[in-house]
Amino acid sequence: MQSHDPQDARRPLKVRSNPLSKNIAIWLSRKSITPNQISIMSIVFAALSAFGFVMSVLQIEYRVLWMIIAALFIQMRLLCNLFDGMVAIEGGKSTASGELFNDIPDRISDPLIIIAAGYSVLSLDLGLELGGLAAMLAILTAYVRTLAVSMGAPSNFTGPMAKQHRMALLTVSSIAVAIEHYIWQHDYVMWAALLIMILGCIWTLFRRTRMAYQYLEHPPEL
Repeated sequence: MQSHDPQDARRPLKVRSNPLSKNIAIWLSRKSITPNQISIMSIVFAALSAFGFVMSVLQIEYRVLWMIIAALFIQMRLLCNLFDGMVAIEGGKSTASGELFNDIPDRISDPLIIIAAGYSVLSLDLGLELGGLAAMLAILTAYVRTLAVSMGAPSNFTGPMAKQHRMALLTVSSIAVAIEHYIWQHDYVMWAALLIMILGCIWTLFRRTRMAYQYLEHPPEL
């Protein structure tokens, strides 16, 4: 089995080279905060985002506010995903169990947010069903990636509906729903966003599977 550099296994993000991101990562690495703790916090923020989506239904009079809150905590979850890796690698705090904490919280956070987003749809039917299907496909995209790595292929974060794309779509859609509800009192945007996510995840699954197959059947010369 071919080995790969652990840094190559990280999702490629341009924001890691941003001076502000580097300074925050340095500050965190100097505190008694571990990368694993940051990873676990991502679940907390995902749960808070899901809570915002649910409350947008239960407290319809504050729907605009709850949608904005849900979007905010999606971004907080992503910041945890950014800084756990930076503190681990750049901050020199990586551990043998780090990959467990890097991956398992994502498998919890994704369905929390996506299913709750489906629950928040009021104007059209099948919102919860679309959210459940999108969540399942999101988990499958990660499964294909980790399975391919276990067989010797490199980590593949190809989209068009990788984690950062899914969360960006839901963040923008949440803000759009807040505006949409405030002006027109409906939420067609979130329903459409979940449908786009489903189609994008299916295409992502196909691309990742095909690329893993091609690599494993025709590995590059060492």
